[in-house]
Amino acid sequence: MATNYNDYFKKNNTPNDNTPNGGNFTPPEMPNFMNKPITWIIAAVIILLIFAKPFVVINQGEVGILSTTGKFDDKPLGAGMHFYIPIIQKVYVVDTRVHIINYKRNAEIGSMNDSTGSIKLYPAINVLDARGLPITIELTVGYRLNPASAAKTIANYGFNWEDKIINPLVRDVVRNVIGRFPAEDLPIKRNQIATLINADMAKQLDKLKFNPVLLESVQLREIILPQKIKQQIEAVQIAKQQAERVKYEVLRAKQEAQKKAALATGIAQAKKIQAQGEADAVMIRAKAEANANKLISNSLSPELLKLKQIEVQGKFNEALKTNTNAQIFLTPGGAVPNIWLDAKDKQKASISK
Repeated sequence: MATNYNDYFKKNNTPNDNTPNGGNFTPPEMPNFMNKPITWIIAAVIILLIFAKPFVVINQGEVGILSTTGKFDDKPLGAGMHFYIPIIQKVYVVDTRVHIINYKRNAEIGSMNDSTGSIKLYPAINVLDARGLPITIELTVGYRLNPASAAKTIANYGFNWEDKIINPLVRDVVRNVIGRFPAEDLPIKRNQIATLINADMAKQLDKLKFNPVLLESVQLREIILPQKIKQQIEAVQIAKQQAERVKYEVLRAKQEAQKKAALATGIAQAKKIQAQGEADAVMIRAKAEANANKLISNSLSPELLKLKQIEVQGKFNEALKTNTNAQIFLTPGGAVPNIWLDAKDKQKASISK
């Protein structure tokens, strides 16, 4: 039975001279709304909101997976505030940003200094080449959870989906790709190998049901070969360098010989051209003189010869006048004779006409 606080205070009200109003104390009455059921309902809801927290805030780069009595809803919850029914429903927030796995030597499995666990460190991958030699591969793989199929991925693989999907797939693909090449070809075909690993991983992920993971990048960081293979490769490189140097020296000597031969050929050609030019010049002069002589010969008529004889005879007469003791010798057969003058003073002169 509910206690009436007003009756209680009236019954226990004892006059006291020390109390105001002659000891008649009247307690305050309770508000009327406190006696209404709606007030208690609102209060209960407020308390529930404070302690049960039936809402969740999802940030960008995340999706929420709504679980109702243990069954996941296929439609993910995007960024924003979402309400759910406590006890009956629950929201799991998963990261859909890029995750990275670094495969390195002397590494322990686990997360690096990253609060979200989106950067993981795993041991380097040990595989065999085409001849069965041990090879160690270091690489970095970037990937992220597919937001559209996040609920199905978690339902099928659990929250440790990375260890069940990415890690085994990477090791299997690297093993298959490296096994196609002999160890000594790996360094020189590094880019080709990285491309093959990336393409094969994308192909294998596409084969998975629900397309759970999106591949972002694959970076081949280092290929660690056995020590003997390294020494063999270095020896081959040295031999190739020596062969290239010899080849260069032979080519250089050949070029020098060709240069000298070309120079000699040029000099000989120049001399030949010069000699030909001189011969052509002599020929031209000879032809010119022959033509001149022919012209002269053709111009000697009997009348002209007779005139020349008269001129010569006149010169003889003039010479005899100067030196009466001159001895004259005539060379027969010519139109113009040779004349030798023998004077008293023994001087000799030769005149040719």
